[in-house]
Amino acid sequence: MREESPFQLRRAVERLREGLFDPLAVRLLTAQPKRLDEAVDERFAAVDAGAAPQLCICGSYGQGKSHSLTYIEDRALSANFATSLINLDPREIPFHNFRQVYRALLESIRFPGGETSLVKVWRAWAAERLDGEGRIAAADLPAEMPHIFRAVLAGLAQKILSLTPRQRGMKKHANYRPRAFPYWLGRALEGQAVPIHSLRHALKYRQVEFYREAPLRFEGDDSFVQMVRGLGRLFVQMGFRGWVLLFDEGESMGQTRVSCRSRSFQTLDRLLFPEGNVCGLLPIFAFTGDFFQQVADEDYGRLKPRDETPYFARDYAEAWENVQRYDLQDLSSQEWEGLGDRLIDLHAQAYEWAPAGEEMRRVLAGRLAETRGQETRYRLKGLVDELDLGRQEELLGMCG
Repeated sequence: MREESPFQLRRAVERLREGLFDPLAVRLLTAQPKRLDEAVDERFAAVDAGAAPQLCICGSYGQGKSHSLTYIEDRALSANFATSLINLDPREIPFHNFRQVYRALLESIRFPGGETSLVKVWRAWAAERLDGEGRIAAADLPAEMPHIFRAVLAGLAQKILSLTPRQRGMKKHANYRPRAFPYWLGRALEGQAVPIHSLRHALKYRQVEFYREAPLRFEGDDSFVQMVRGLGRLFVQMGFRGWVLLFDEGESMGQTRVSCRSRSFQTLDRLLFPEGNVCGLLPIFAFTGDFFQQVADEDYGRLKPRDETPYFARDYAEAWENVQRYDLQDLSSQEWEGLGDRLIDLHAQAYEWAPAGEEMRRVLAGRLAETRGQETRYRLKGLVDELDLGRQEELLGMCG
């Protein structure tokens, strides 16, 4: 099948058994990959050309949106992009609070090669670019980043000011706490609240001279949208092709009250159709089809607060008519049959057994008939269950 080890194959099957999408299993089992590959490659090429592409994966519940996002993330990593894949949720990661979205993006970030820490990747790259005084060049800090983030990145890259034991005992250096500085800077990079005096001391002793040029504060959601754009450009400077942002459950934006929907739509609009020069960023959202219908059906005359200021400054339904969409298609019975054959092969190699081909195909076909209409992940889980039973019967036969 591939050059993967039995351990990797077993882990893929076990995640399918739990109703989860493992990147390896997604890559090996994806149906209709050619059409999706063409759509994704077109967007990758647009990023390389300096454009600002986007993609909306549209389909009904259970049609494979999550599966498609996982597949795209795996392809993006193989193509030298950094990636982040998150599930939007009005209760935990609400899109109208982009600060929380930003934190989730950093928590889920992945780089080619397996690294998952932005701080480690940044410091390793920046270490080779420090000047003779141990400072990072201003050109290595994208100008569109908010001031606080540029200062924090410089602080994380630069070496700490060395003090003698005598100097450490002086009152003016009472706040010299080198072990705490990476913690404060890391929290600030994540968008967490940091005491301003602690952040100032960290930047001072990390020799970030320009941190006094502007206030060290976050300017609402705008700071985090700008930082996402700045990181996309930074990743290109660091040798990656860019940053692919994958948002599942995008329709959850429409499940909140009107004021929250308004903020969500404004942020979504900025990501889909950004103004100005955007470099290295590819946002990909998964929506059900009724999300766009909901946007089209919004009564803009009714959605106003008491002061008569419209929540919706523009007609998003009209603005998003030209959004780049990829509509998922239901798999045919023949495609499900082919997927079942690949799953039999995967399971056999993972657990080193020899299923009876025709008999197992008949069993899987029966299970598919029973689960028609269910979500893709549950249908796959059912097929894995049948293969597990087949392997158990083989083992019992050998023991008998």
